[in-house]
Amino acid sequence: MKYINAAEVLPERLLKELQTYLDGEILYIPRSSTKKGWGTDSGSRTFYRERNEEIKRLYQQGSSIDTLAKQYRLADSTIKKIIYG
Repeated sequence: MKYINAAEVLPERLLKELQTYLDGEILYIPRSSTKKGWGTDSGSRTFYRERNEEIKRLYQQGSSIDTLAKQYRLADSTIKKIIYG
């Protein structure tokens, strides 16, 4: 995170108002944009959604939980969560 001197970017009136509350203190100002959801940039969300849909489809076509767990290298309990969740 980069620190910026408020005196360089804020109007003097606003700076003086802030100084009445936080004279010499560090203030964090969060971004105004909304936070992106998990995996939206990396593609992880899409990857896992497609994988889980495929696991459900294969289970419905007769694959056993044990077979799916070995095929996808997941625990039986994880396969069950995907199928029944």
